[in-house]
Amino acid sequence: MSIEVIQIITKKQISAWHQFSRDLYRRDKFFISHIDQDIESIFTPSKNSAFDSGDAQRWLAVKSGKYVGRIAAFFSHKTKQSGLGFFDCENNQDVANSLFDTGINWLKERGFERVEAPINFGERDKYWGLLVKGFDSPSYQENYNFPYYQHLYETYGFRVCIEQTTSIGNPNLFDISKYERFCNRLKINNQYRVEHYSHNNSEKYVSDFVTIYNDAWQHHAHFVPFTVERIRVLFKEMKLIIREEYLVFLYNGDIPIGFYLSIIELNQLFKHVNGNMNWWGKLKFYYHLKTQKITKIRGIIFGVTQAYQNKGLYALMIMDVYNSMMNDPHIHSSELAWIGDFNPKMHALFKNLNAIPSKVHYTYEKLL
Repeated sequence: MSIEVIQIITKKQISAWHQFSRDLYRRDKFFISHIDQDIESIFTPSKNSAFDSGDAQRWLAVKSGKYVGRIAAFFSHKTKQSGLGFFDCENNQDVANSLFDTGINWLKERGFERVEAPINFGERDKYWGLLVKGFDSPSYQENYNFPYYQHLYETYGFRVCIEQTTSIGNPNLFDISKYERFCNRLKINNQYRVEHYSHNNSEKYVSDFVTIYNDAWQHHAHFVPFTVERIRVLFKEMKLIIREEYLVFLYNGDIPIGFYLSIIELNQLFKHVNGNMNWWGKLKFYYHLKTQKITKIRGIIFGVTQAYQNKGLYALMIMDVYNSMMNDPHIHSSELAWIGDFNPKMHALFKNLNAIPSKVHYTYEKLL
């Protein structure tokens, strides 16, 4: 039977594009659906600044009148990057090839000669990489897929360009004495101090976050600076999942020099929602938010400004988060996500913390 790949245009097709994944994984006990509204914001120009210098498109694969796969493709002229993402497919190489061909041809027509997959049309801290190890604990806004996807990608010709590791940190396994001594030495004759984010003083911390991030990450590949407006909106959207004691800022006097952001692991709540935050989904979400004890936080971004790197100052923030976890009777662990193989310093840090690797994602590339 022939495979037809159709471009997504209508609201009915968009709904089918979302529903396909839930149908595909309906017998997988570990699967937790992404939230439709989160994904739609990525493909809405008014909500995603990546459209300012790029574009995105989505498709569904149809075989014998049945949906058998989906994919998206996108590009940014600002970052000179093109990618495929949100790929889901039956275990059928012909279907996968048809979807990959469609997305890649669309990108080639727009002048791109290299593609990464699976990636996000936006921030790297979400929907990035193919899961190849650790299929039993999908996290919020993290790619989850069947193990056979690796064969589909690599048979098509994709090659690994980044290995991303996620680890689990248990405060009871943390060698606290070593870090206490080091932190005490740092504080002697210095003005280093740690502050917690405050929703009531959000403008100050939004500004400090942007200052730190844009300095700390400026030399990384595909760096795109944050704006105060973007982070203001982001923090507003994340208000329910940011606990003030787990968004830590580091200062030298009044100079902002570092931050460490952890959020509560929302998939412990979203597993009850089935992927749609409509009115019924919101009711279920808020009910479980009020009645269920979250047991895990997820560290999603960490940064220290250039002038203060290589001084071990991260230890001050880690100690503070450790103390917050020890004072929280419900939080048992922190997921430390995701660290690329290009960042040996963070891997060494996690090893020193006795963090245990729990998941591995691959980012693939292919020359066109």
